[in-house]
Amino acid sequence: MDAVADVLGRLRGLADPARVAGMARHGIGGAETLGVTVAELRALGRELGRSHALAAGLWASGVHEERILASLVEEPAAVDGRQLDEWAAAFDSWDLCDQVCQNLVRHTPFAWDRAPAWSGRPETFVKRAGFAVMAGLAVADERSADERFEPFLRAVAERADDDRPLVRKGASWALRQMGKRSPGLRVRAVEVAQELRSGGRGARWVGADVLRELDRPRQDGGCRSPPPARSHTGNRTAPREGPTTEGAWLPIPTTASTTWSATPHRGCCGPLSC
Repeated sequence: MDAVADVLGRLRGLADPARVAGMARHGIGGAETLGVTVAELRALGRELGRSHALAAGLWASGVHEERILASLVEEPAAVDGRQLDEWAAAFDSWDLCDQVCQNLVRHTPFAWDRAPAWSGRPETFVKRAGFAVMAGLAVADERSADERFEPFLRAVAERADDDRPLVRKGASWALRQMGKRSPGLRVRAVEVAQELRSGGRGARWVGADVLRELDRPRQDGGCRSPPPARSHTGNRTAPREGPTTEGAWLPIPTTASTTWSATPHRGCCGPLSC
């Protein structure tokens, strides 16, 4: 497909192989990674516009950045459930998972169904995708009543006990975002987090992580102090880089040349949110 070949040529022109090693250290990238920043991908996506056919061709290439770009140019109304399931099954890194979920899945008619369904799957990135879509809907869907999130709360309560860091961080992300949606959902999210504290190792980690943000001690007249900024993998962004018990801190990009974080541009989970 000429259009796909042209886009790949443009991406290779933007590529910086020096970035790839740093991305790989933080689990970013797939089988073939070029080293193109997310900022550059978004700019190219805006220039290309929406195209279902182009998105299909870009995804089929298997190139990491082309697949992220596919999620940016895909038409949400043209997607069906089968396509979403096929794309989810092909996720091979947390950043591709999160980008597709926030750029595309949460804006499709299938998001409310796929979120709980995927969160019950055994595959690491598919299960994380379920939680990522829950987090995205908690931010993007401004019309739904709090009651619509109750199945998501139950899903987190039942499925957060997972020893895989990428999964449990996804569960924490989902529960924290639901808790920040409204006062009523904050109460429910705190209740779920407290229940998780009596569960298995993974559940206890999620419960503690959520309570650190949603149930912080009150200060100065009853207002909660602002929680620390977070990256979308769930790590607090205290130092710019440094090891944690759960893995490495993500570097916080400060220039366009290093902006390869997968934080969604419409913002739902971290310090780079809009």
